[in-house]
Amino acid sequence: MMQAGELIEEIGRELRPVQERILRHPYLDALEAARVPRYRLRLLVGEQHSIIASDLRSVAHLACRFGASESRDFFLNVLQGERAAWGLLQDFARALGMGPEDLEAYEPLPGANAYTCYMAWLALYGSAAEVAAAYLVNFAAWGRNCARVSKSLKERYGLDQAARAFFDFFASTPPGFEEAARAVVAGGLAEGVDPRLVRRAARLLQGFELLYWDTLHEASAGTV
Repeated sequence: MMQAGELIEEIGRELRPVQERILRHPYLDALEAARVPRYRLRLLVGEQHSIIASDLRSVAHLACRFGASESRDFFLNVLQGERAAWGLLQDFARALGMGPEDLEAYEPLPGANAYTCYMAWLALYGSAAEVAAAYLVNFAAWGRNCARVSKSLKERYGLDQAARAFFDFFASTPPGFEEAARAVVAGGLAEGVDPRLVRRAARLLQGFELLYWDTLHEASAGTV
């Protein structure tokens, strides 16, 4: 039987090219050069509002599905993080002059929401191991990008700490997250989860992460 550590390392190597494209994305370069007009930062708020709203439901469903398993605490902790992020996002929105009505009226872009649609699919049909491995790979890239976004919002757009707190929250991985995710993957493999499906979940979620940044970049440039 393949060991969780071995599988996760293999997935990391296979997805390194996608990871590098995410981390070196031109949208981040545009923010650092202040080429994104301030009013178009509203796209960033609106898309995250749609994504977090959906992911809250997805993770809550995962916590219910696996509530009697050893992976329960892992998903409950992720859910707690999503709830905290939801509150912090409202501060970012207010800094850009967006209220609840503006957020509800925002129409999300298909490419930016492909990630959250696949996350909902995993919540319904995926194993705990598939989800944990996908999160483990994805959260690392998302966190590093959030750190760059926060720095740009401070240095190039003059936003204060409260407005940037959403991105600062995601910039560092919670203590114990990686170990907990690996334990969920290990438990799934021990129960017979196909490693091929674990690889697929990580590959697709990371691909949709790249699509999110691509779509946001194009929309911020006014091309979609």
